[in-house]
Amino acid sequence: MKHALQIPLIATIHATEYGRNNGLHNDMQRHISDIEWWLTYEAWRVIVCSRYMYDQQKQVFQIPADKLLIIPNGVESRNCTEYPASETGLQVLKRDHYATPDEKIVFYIGRLVREKGVQVLLESASKILHHQANTKFIIAGKGPYLVELKRQARRMQLESQVYFTGYVDNDTKNTIYNFADVAVFPSLYEPFGIVALEAMAARTPIVVSDTGGLAEIITHGVNGLKVYTSNANSLADNVLHNMLMHPQSATRMAERAYQEVLEKYNWSNIARQTVKLYKDLKDN
Repeated sequence: MKHALQIPLIATIHATEYGRNNGLHNDMQRHISDIEWWLTYEAWRVIVCSRYMYDQQKQVFQIPADKLLIIPNGVESRNCTEYPASETGLQVLKRDHYATPDEKIVFYIGRLVREKGVQVLLESASKILHHQANTKFIIAGKGPYLVELKRQARRMQLESQVYFTGYVDNDTKNTIYNFADVAVFPSLYEPFGIVALEAMAARTPIVVSDTGGLAEIITHGVNGLKVYTSNANSLADNVLHNMLMHPQSATRMAERAYQEVLEKYNWSNIARQTVKLYKDLKDN
């Protein structure tokens, strides 16, 4: 279409095959990566959502810096709050649908694939439960790694403490955010991490891996906590000592995170940056 219509092409890259697989290990992965490179080569400008992806594009595809532009993802904060049943007509979701009144709630939502690191969260559960026995781990989402994660929970004898909800709609997701004591996103690879913004917009305290775009969104001890990637012990310590055992500190960080979402990650600002790029190309 670029060549047929003789108009500029703009590409947005949210992830790469190289990054998802920590390298290219077979012909299929190399083929996909070649197509990704072709897209970035043909594009007049390439939008990426984080400094992490900016650096990866330069490294993997050798894209010149003046061709790359960082425009972050965003959230609509009012869409990340609980929806009353009186407005939606849905059955009221209560906290005791997910946990007993005395249980703390640790919440994960996202695709169930290996790179999201849910297996690390399950590995951390034993230590968390040793110090905070009344804790429920809610895992929401679906994906090809679900069977392995359930097998891991059974092997660790965590079945009574881990609740795999499957897919949840936005109303349910927002309601669980409202109930949760902490949201955890222990990704091994994460170009951006929009789920982190959703948790921040919902005023839910957050713990993330110190990797990719997540590392740029969260400032440790200010608007959330960062843990060593793929380190269950680091994850357990931060969830325990800085969140579950110190809820006032967690609440302060969550409030700072909410204000940051309003100021930095709102769609109006992001749309203006994107429109400016299109206008600049059109004018040139």
